[in-house]
Amino acid sequence: MKLRIFFIVLIGLFAFSCQKKNLSDYQKMVDQGQFAKAQMAIKERLKSDKGLSDSVRTALKFELERMRRIRMDFTKTQKQVLDFIKRYVPQATVKDLRRWEKEHLLEYKIIDGKKWYFNQAARNLFRLDARLKKIWQKAHPDENKNKFNLDAHIKQVMEDCLHSGLPYADPVRLRIRYSISVHPGQVPRGDTIRCWIPFPREIPHRQLNIKILRTDPSAYILAPNNYLQRTIYFEKPSAGNDTTHFSVTYEYTSQGVFVNIDPKNVEPVDPNGPLKEYLQQRPPHIVFWDTLKTLSKQIVGNETNPYRIAQKIFAWVDSNITWASAREYSTIRHLGLYPVLTRHGDCGIQTLLFITLLRMNGIPARWQSGWEFQPPHDSMHDWSMVYFKPYGWVPADVTYSLRKSDDPKLKFFYLNGMDSYRLIFNDDFGREFYPPKKFFRSETVDSQRGEVEWQGGNLYFNQWDWKMEWKIID
Repeated sequence: MKLRIFFIVLIGLFAFSCQKKNLSDYQKMVDQGQFAKAQMAIKERLKSDKGLSDSVRTALKFELERMRRIRMDFTKTQKQVLDFIKRYVPQATVKDLRRWEKEHLLEYKIIDGKKWYFNQAARNLFRLDARLKKIWQKAHPDENKNKFNLDAHIKQVMEDCLHSGLPYADPVRLRIRYSISVHPGQVPRGDTIRCWIPFPREIPHRQLNIKILRTDPSAYILAPNNYLQRTIYFEKPSAGNDTTHFSVTYEYTSQGVFVNIDPKNVEPVDPNGPLKEYLQQRPPHIVFWDTLKTLSKQIVGNETNPYRIAQKIFAWVDSNITWASAREYSTIRHLGLYPVLTRHGDCGIQTLLFITLLRMNGIPARWQSGWEFQPPHDSMHDWSMVYFKPYGWVPADVTYSLRKSDDPKLKFFYLNGMDSYRLIFNDDFGREFYPPKKFFRSETVDSQRGEVEWQGGNLYFNQWDWKMEWKIID
């Protein structure tokens, strides 16, 4: 009896202490990998604290969802990782794993006392370690076979723009069919499934003459063109134990860009002028952390010319933040800081660091993303837009790096130019959909795959498939 009373008191004290916690306390538990403790504390708080504001309640619920998503991204055991590496480096040992972990080359998390590796950790190791990268390339000699001649293409874009005196050239007309298939058994038969498929905006000179050819279902809602994360929205009854399909087919024209910038003509912008929004912090992903302030000073030095500063930042990110597959963005708290701590990241992570450093130095910058095509290949991709006075907004893609050329204009092409093979869905990150979602988004930052939900909640990426089909028609 005394023992029972003791446990009742203990549980009561635990519940009381949970109610006193701030949101950051729960987040700290999650970040430290104390998932079981955090889950219990959050559920108790949600149940017992009737005075929680809607925003805090939503944030706490998302911490539960964040932990679920992290578990899905970190499923590999030490044995699985080591077995993968040994295919290419037979002599690899656990001691090597520890060294690679210490060097931030193998991503892992300790969750409730057990180590779990990121699903792509072993593959990423062969991207991040220079010696192992060569081993991978030797083992996969056909990976770059029949590769699109990107440098020849962008050189043509640059030369055509210089010849015409216009910043746009080499239009390409593409036909897109994008489809989403909800897996059988995810939603009861007959219940309505709501589906948002990313859709391009009309952007003068960049992306134009968009024409919808067909959709499934036939009824849809197309978000207005001023929605910066534009979508085409569908509703359809669930097929129950069969697959439920959604799709849209359309055509559009994309143009390459090259703005011939003379650094001597570039001027600083008014920090309190109309571009002020693009010079400010935007938590949680664009934050002027002390770590980034120190880094910025190291990169920029005494340079004052905005374009030269941008060149220095571009070159630093290119040289120091290696591209690697990334976990879901919704599981990373500060995307702009993450690559400085890990020294790697995918295109969106590299881009948010680039944007943050530019804004810290008084250079307006914003997000842009969608898909990239390098015939016959394609992938989702993120890049940026940068403002250089008096030239205006220009596209910049730090992931495409400094080109290997003695021509400085071509070398820095992707600081003020873009190839013709892009599909732009987003001119900002983390913006509202039309019509709005009722539940958490699967992708809280970008919008490239789509979103699906029903009255029972959001359907996460493991519950449906997406497919991008495309062809050049002119």
